[in-house]
Amino acid sequence: MDKAAEQLTDLLAEDLDDGFTELVRIHAKGVHAFLLRVSGSAAEADDLGQDAFLRAYTALQTYTPERRRQLKPRAWLMTIAVNVWRNHVRSSVRRPVSVMSVDDVQDIWSDSRPGPAEHALNADDRTRLVAALSELPEHYRIPVVLRHVVGMSYAEVAQVQGCPVGTAKAQVSRGMGDLRRLLTPDDELDDELKEART
Repeated sequence: MDKAAEQLTDLLAEDLDDGFTELVRIHAKGVHAFLLRVSGSAAEADDLGQDAFLRAYTALQTYTPERRRQLKPRAWLMTIAVNVWRNHVRSSVRRPVSVMSVDDVQDIWSDSRPGPAEHALNADDRTRLVAALSELPEHYRIPVVLRHVVGMSYAEVAQVQGCPVGTAKAQVSRGMGDLRRLLTPDDELDDELKEART
């Protein structure tokens, strides 16, 4: 466990309210980014994020100080967020994921002040990426988002998913492969196939 995570778990063990405030400050953006990517809706991500942190606080109240000290905060919180998302999917009438607008995703994939032409291309790329991500099956979308949006290690993804590291790597790899296929225009794919045949 790194020093910052250790300081956080020590604070959680000593003073739950101050520790929880710090936990939210450090990890709220990552939880929201995950929920935004899997849900496709900023409003839904906000609601689910509040539910995740409420569940986290409720659980922490039942933990002994020693158990709080042993937590791996980021993986623990993301496990709660994944479970909140899965519960939401199970309890909802299955409907297509809405495609987010570029404005909804600016905080996650921000640009470095490109010119107007670059900005238009980046906005189009982001829109295509968000749409393609929403088409991934959930069992690939979750690990891809954890790894490439939240920035978790494969070990953390495996911990959140409750699977071996090799399985987490395979899920991310397959999800990224599907994402690449979804993002490759059909005419480019046809050209690549023609080149492969010659």
